[in-house]
Amino acid sequence: MLNESGLQKIEQINAAMNSYLEQNIFTEYRDSYVYVERELLDGSIRRGVVGVIDLEEYDYREGTASRIRATEETVKERIPARKTIRENAALELSHVILLCDDEKKTLIEPLTHSKHSMKKLYGFELMLGGGKIDGWLMNGEHARAFNTRMNSYIKRKAKELSLTFAVGDGNHSLAAAKACYLDNPSELSRYAMVELENIHDDALKFEPIHRIVKGVNPEEFIAEIQNQICVKGWTSSKNSWALNYYSHGKKGIIFIDKSKGASALIVLQKYLDERGCDIDYIHDTESLRKLADESGCVGFEMPAFDENAKRDFFSIISQSGVLPRKTFSMGHAQEKRYYLEARRIK
Repeated sequence: MLNESGLQKIEQINAAMNSYLEQNIFTEYRDSYVYVERELLDGSIRRGVVGVIDLEEYDYREGTASRIRATEETVKERIPARKTIRENAALELSHVILLCDDEKKTLIEPLTHSKHSMKKLYGFELMLGGGKIDGWLMNGEHARAFNTRMNSYIKRKAKELSLTFAVGDGNHSLAAAKACYLDNPSELSRYAMVELENIHDDALKFEPIHRIVKGVNPEEFIAEIQNQICVKGWTSSKNSWALNYYSHGKKGIIFIDKSKGASALIVLQKYLDERGCDIDYIHDTESLRKLADESGCVGFEMPAFDENAKRDFFSIISQSGVLPRKTFSMGHAQEKRYYLEARRIK
């Protein structure tokens, strides 16, 4: 909920946008994309294409069959404030990252070789340890070639899965954009700006988010989990996923039954939610272990998001719907997408 001060700031931002448009500060590129290369602190290069999606093809609701979907559960209470921010804004500056499942690397990766014949739009160091970013204008023949590859990708994915694109970051902002479009449909509001990235890009890192359960008797709680969602015999098999847990300075392993769901996290989170557990979400494994030492706590270490997980990612969402909240984080905070390009929405 936005207070009066927040609403005043939104009015000031909207006024500034209108002023910039009146002063012709922006350079507008029609019928174009922007090809982006982001150099991260480890030296790896993450590639993306900035463009728009049709919001009529996007749906965040559970059980949807839309071609563009959320990856994680959307908290509906977060949408109204974001909608208020967007609904009277003349421009959008997007941090949304949209994922494609292009294991053959035929869609975005070829742009690495053709960028030298494109117009360089920008190239500079980012603030706060964000690395470096470069952007090239992709129009004319380059845009047409990309559209051809995009159509081939869409046709290929349509034969494999019900899901074509998945929202990796910024889903609540995209949900707000959809709400604004439904309230006031127009040719401009129907589309939203995103950066498309390939989930198989080596520089695109997914960090697991671990679970701490508080206020339980650890021994009894683990015994209940083993009885409810684990394979009988409590031993490793091809029919189970191994999951580490920590409590009172000790480490243990549970073997979650694969017949219970599409992934260990989905099965565990469903059980914790149904039981009404008090859960904290932790990014760092060392922090998880320390917190699990506290009285009445059990920490569950979520599996690393490796190449196998990337390969199965789209099929799991297509199969099971959106993933539980706090499933993963796309890289560290300084590796998120910065607000750079702007697009007119009114």
